[in-house]
Amino acid sequence: MMHPLVHGIPSARMAAGSIPLRVVVCDDELMARRRVLRLLGELSGIEATFECESGEQVLAELRGNDVDVALLDINMPGLSGIETVLAMPEERPYVIFLTAHPEHAVKAFDVGAVDYLLKPVDGARLDKALHRARRFLDGQAKVGTGEGASESTRARTTNKLAIVTRSGIELVTHADVTHATFDGALVTVHTTTRTILTDDTLQDLEAKLPPGPFERVHRRALVNLDHVERLEPLDSGGYCACISTGKKVDVSRQSARRLRRRLGLR
Repeated sequence: MMHPLVHGIPSARMAAGSIPLRVVVCDDELMARRRVLRLLGELSGIEATFECESGEQVLAELRGNDVDVALLDINMPGLSGIETVLAMPEERPYVIFLTAHPEHAVKAFDVGAVDYLLKPVDGARLDKALHRARRFLDGQAKVGTGEGASESTRARTTNKLAIVTRSGIELVTHADVTHATFDGALVTVHTTTRTILTDDTLQDLEAKLPPGPFERVHRRALVNLDHVERLEPLDSGGYCACISTGKKVDVSRQSARRLRRRLGLR
């Protein structure tokens, strides 16, 4: 169920250029849902809310609507909150768990939760959790940090992308990479002059590439925005990205919202 647009008082937490959030609230208890919806109505930067009473309803909502953040209970009839997250499509919303059970926190963060809130939550704590999700959406933070992240940062001190192939390692200048696509078996890296097949995953390439011009636009595609000349709208709500070399790449509906945010569009 979609609720009317919610407008709040401007807050310092909502950075200039941030696009308001679309939030799904899932709890099998009606009063718990309504309390969270009321708190959301008092916060700034909320564009729309969706109310669900089960994990199954959340999955159905994600198929038909763009959702940025999912506020999920843990213990629910049918799919639990954890199971709901595991069943979400790859380009899923950022997840905040809201529960009366502190013992599930480790599992929650294992499945990629942005935050873990205990009931009854107050508006300030909920706002803080949503601020964290907004930072991820605005590209100011990355999910998962640590040794691997520092290694990839060190790798970016060169402007060459190392692409692992079955005949050796190809070195390509970052700016020459136009896009990369996954065909279900291998990833193809497209440059201005050639294509390279690699066993690297798209996630591997993302970790090696500088964050500026490169954008993941689909679970099967990564593009260099410096080589995108036009975005053609699709009936799905996504785009077809027209590359300078004449190639075309699909942009998924959820990635399209993130891309519009990067480009300063609504």
